[in-house]
Amino acid sequence: MRSTTRLPDDVKAFTEYLRRAGYHCSNQQKTDYNFATPREAWDESGPRAHWRKRAPGQPFFSVFNLLVTHQSMIFAPAATHEKQLARVTPAQRHDPAKVTVPPIHPDTPEFRRDWARHFDNVTAMDDQVGDLLAELAADGLAGDTIVFFFSDHGTGMPAIEMFVWDASRRVPLLVRFPEKWQHLAPAAPGATTDRLVSFVDFAPTMLALCGVERPAHFQGVPFLGSSGSTPRTVVFGGRDRMIERSDLVRYVHDGRFHYLRNFRPELPWGQSISYVQQIDSMRAWQRLHEAGALTGPPARFFETKPVEELYDVTADPWETRNLAADPRHRETLARLRDECRAQMRRAGDLGFLPERELHARAAGSTPCVIATDPTLNPLDELLRAADLANARDPKNLPPLTALLAHRDSAVRWWATLGLGALKQHAQPAAAELRRALGDDSPDVRLAAAEALAHLDHLPEALPIIEAALRHDSVFIRLAALNVADRLGPQARPLLPAIRQARLAAPGHRDASDYVARMVDSLPGRIGG
Repeated sequence: MRSTTRLPDDVKAFTEYLRRAGYHCSNQQKTDYNFATPREAWDESGPRAHWRKRAPGQPFFSVFNLLVTHQSMIFAPAATHEKQLARVTPAQRHDPAKVTVPPIHPDTPEFRRDWARHFDNVTAMDDQVGDLLAELAADGLAGDTIVFFFSDHGTGMPAIEMFVWDASRRVPLLVRFPEKWQHLAPAAPGATTDRLVSFVDFAPTMLALCGVERPAHFQGVPFLGSSGSTPRTVVFGGRDRMIERSDLVRYVHDGRFHYLRNFRPELPWGQSISYVQQIDSMRAWQRLHEAGALTGPPARFFETKPVEELYDVTADPWETRNLAADPRHRETLARLRDECRAQMRRAGDLGFLPERELHARAAGSTPCVIATDPTLNPLDELLRAADLANARDPKNLPPLTALLAHRDSAVRWWATLGLGALKQHAQPAAAELRRALGDDSPDVRLAAAEALAHLDHLPEALPIIEAALRHDSVFIRLAALNVADRLGPQARPLLPAIRQARLAAPGHRDASDYVARMVDSLPGRIGG
């Protein structure tokens, strides 16, 4: 999340191609692109950007982000909430007592109230969409403008936004074609289509609708217009670091079955995220977990993950029944597992490099360029190491220990993570883990320290974690704060270093902010 990566010079925002074709491009106003917004991407980007600022008669592409349904609006102060709902009548308000709480959430007053608030926000958003459509009509543009309506992810409720279950990755998508452009639509007005669409398809679709040639490096396919592209059979996606918490999930979805591969299964889904902890329902959920009062799907959120998940979203839309071990779905599991692994190889998946290592290896180049360079991103070796680590099988102790001597530090890191996940079963590798405390890679040193802490070698582990908390790299400090959090009260001797970990890191402002959030919240969690 907010990786602030750099793009290769020949990779452009698709609006740059539209602008070259004569379009006025405006954005109001969100720019969470995971890279710095190119200056050439927009004619205007900001709170007042609008098609009305174009030249007379100029074609336009305008984006409007309606933030009333943003996650922050669930926990906004009452006065802000009421201001947002100024046009929502009492009859349109949602009664918490009548809300249907999904099975992934505990049925508590807090969840009912927050779900009702979210639905109220959606109602307010409907009015805002109506305002934009009215502006098009007032400007005489409604009959000549194709309108897309979609969200960037599912609702901001806990365990939905920032996750990759179906409730987050399946989003609304409506497209309005005026009569003039109806020949570009896939169906008649008011009809629906079950064609699979991935966000990576938006850029080539926009270019196709506007008659602009699609660059050869685009990965998506147009899903509207007269391009005649073959509909996709699957969509891919994943999850890496979200705010201050690291994870690594990859998924593939074929419209009915959703397959997820968890590469950090030793971590729970429900790692505490400071931003989400501002939501009343999330804090209530956390309290129930700590009291041991959860059962069924709501309890799952705080458990460690299975390596694989498979869901039939037609029969189980909230994905509460994992079919990965069901022999009746063995062929589907194998098919989607192979699809997922093949896509990771095609893309040169960079998620298996520690974040500090990724930036270090891309120095002087870009992550996009090094992705398919096996010397800088030895993906096959990294996947083999991750598979060994993920199994959490004591039988893998010898090969994992052997990988501690591998030439590539990222492979050594995965081996160290695997030994740490074995907990006490890794005791025979204690001597090798001690040697890893002197590894050239700070990522390996930190992972070895955590593994040794699990083996009750805390006096040897703490100095390494403390040094990581003072490291120049913001990513090492962030990782060290996460290790301290997982150690809990054992990490109390680190409190002075934790409080001093709030250092600026030029070029990685957001990651530095996430370090600051952990510095603020961590002492309270470990008893400081």
